[in-house]
Amino acid sequence: MDINCSEKELEVLMKVAQAAHQLQMPCYLIGGFVRDKILNRPTKDADIVCVGDGLALAKLASQAFHPTPKVSYFKNFGTAHFKTADNFDVEFVGARKESYQSHSRNPEVEAGSITDDQNRRDFTMNALAISLNKEDFGKLIDPFDGMKDIENRIIKTPLLPSRTFNDDPLRMMRAIRFATQLHFTIEAATFAAIQGNAARIKIVSQERITDELNKIIATAKPSIGFDLLYRSGLLHYIFPQMVALAGAEFIDGKGHKDNFYHTLQVLDNLAERSTNLWLRWAAILHDIAKPATKRFEEGHGWTFHGHEVVGGRMVPKIFNQLKLPLGDNMKYVKKLVELHLRPISLSKEEITDSAIRRLLFDAGEDIDELMLLCESDITSKNKIKVKRYLENFKLVKERCKVVEEKDRIRNWQPPVTGELIMETFGIPPSREVGLIKEAIREAILDGDISNNFDAAYQFMLQKGREHNLVPLK
Repeated sequence: MDINCSEKELEVLMKVAQAAHQLQMPCYLIGGFVRDKILNRPTKDADIVCVGDGLALAKLASQAFHPTPKVSYFKNFGTAHFKTADNFDVEFVGARKESYQSHSRNPEVEAGSITDDQNRRDFTMNALAISLNKEDFGKLIDPFDGMKDIENRIIKTPLLPSRTFNDDPLRMMRAIRFATQLHFTIEAATFAAIQGNAARIKIVSQERITDELNKIIATAKPSIGFDLLYRSGLLHYIFPQMVALAGAEFIDGKGHKDNFYHTLQVLDNLAERSTNLWLRWAAILHDIAKPATKRFEEGHGWTFHGHEVVGGRMVPKIFNQLKLPLGDNMKYVKKLVELHLRPISLSKEEITDSAIRRLLFDAGEDIDELMLLCESDITSKNKIKVKRYLENFKLVKERCKVVEEKDRIRNWQPPVTGELIMETFGIPPSREVGLIKEAIREAILDGDISNNFDAAYQFMLQKGREHNLVPLK
């Protein structure tokens, strides 16, 4: 075997090879498993290509395992797969040739040879195959020098790149995703073909585009992918709101930072601190409304007043556009975008307990992740300035901890409920109930009254009198 497999993996492959020999069906291990083994990356699945009926091979191969795994068949695609007891996923497909129509990335398929199947692969590193045939078991089949490209950390296509990307434009996103994940370089001619075919991405479903985008965001340094998406022109089609952040404008010698590359730096900073995909989305969108709120004020310079509020309003629209989930994850991102300036603004002024209480109340259980976002947002080429800001921000975090321990305000609810207000004054649900409840909450957050039932109850009676309400007893 020309790649280093574990004993269990080798056992699986030999059982598949035995079934293929029994069916007299040429059979090969291909694609990501081979690539990742060469790169010493963890693998949990293997793709098997056979010159024949992949479904029949899957059925026979599964019978060599105990307990016998359930085989899932996808007859429309000619594929089948099963998972072994060790949760190793083995997928089977017959070798095939593909041809494409200009309006679709779904190919017309016909049976083919192993050579045909390698020709249709997206990149040379994914076209590597290992023979599972008795006469040359374990032999590497590498018609496009994929091993050399892996050694040189290069991404290139087996055939002409313009044809590869014109046929299936999603491959352009995959090239950039692999470059980001593996820290590979996209070969110059291949990248030029992405630039030349960028508009073709419009025929790909949004769900598939967003799946690749999320994989880029989940990498150790997602800025690599976003920079490639921007320079290739793909980002202009898939996420124009982010492209609008790019560039700096100058008036009277005063300019603002390039908010696109600032956003990428914030995203990378956050990626070092958290693997939470939705927190990373908050980093991507935290300044998304700066183009819409940009103004030049004489004698002052550029301002982006209210960009956190406008940005919060943009979040649901962007999630809908990108086919991201519109439930709790969207609400979480929206909340963090709306709050992202609050902790940083507190680091620039005298911090009051009231301001800290309000921040803790508004952020609730997400306060720690909001703090990670805000800390990641402290960027500057001036290292002394960054150091000072981080020291000030550390004071805010410490004060939050002190106030939280003292007041327990995170996810707090006022001690007097709307039901108690209605019961005390004998009134139905009404505007007055809401006003009294809001007044109690604000008084506690401002520190005007203590955060306990007795103080809140007495304050409720006072506010009731102001609304001409008389307690029943």
